[in-house]
Amino acid sequence: MTEERPPFPPYTMETAAQKVRAAEDAWNSCDPHRVSLAYTVDSEWRNRAEFVNGRDAIVAFLSRKWARELEYRLIKELWAVHENRIGVRFAYEWHDDSGNWFRSYGNENWEFAQNGLMQRRYACINDLPIKEQDRKYRWDRGAPRPTDHPGLSQLGL
Repeated sequence: MTEERPPFPPYTMETAAQKVRAAEDAWNSCDPHRVSLAYTVDSEWRNRAEFVNGRDAIVAFLSRKWARELEYRLIKELWAVHENRIGVRFAYEWHDDSGNWFRSYGNENWEFAQNGLMQRRYACINDLPIKEQDRKYRWDRGAPRPTDHPGLSQLGL
């Protein structure tokens, strides 16, 4: 059985935007197993200073992440596309177990295999402490961002 995840490279701006929104929706589910299926079995990641290789490691990484980053909500925005590579900028909001809120900003570089699964993901992320009242993402936890909710550019992020 061959795994596939359309759309497939080479990407256009339209098909890359579809990939970005699908990734955003999956990550907002906070389901490590669901998210891992978008990556090749031998996928390579760099997330901040952590190196993650393969789906099992992705599931373990995301399980730790979402146990620490509570009430996680994410918005991704397409930045650039070329053939099988997509550049994304993102921001997500979360709080720690002491109730301290953060908005984490970052950029990701993605490289895809011909079957549409991501084989490489490199992420750079910075955390900004925010007050709870300064949150901009208030849809239901674990749900996709509502279609009428503004994106990063519309929010001035």
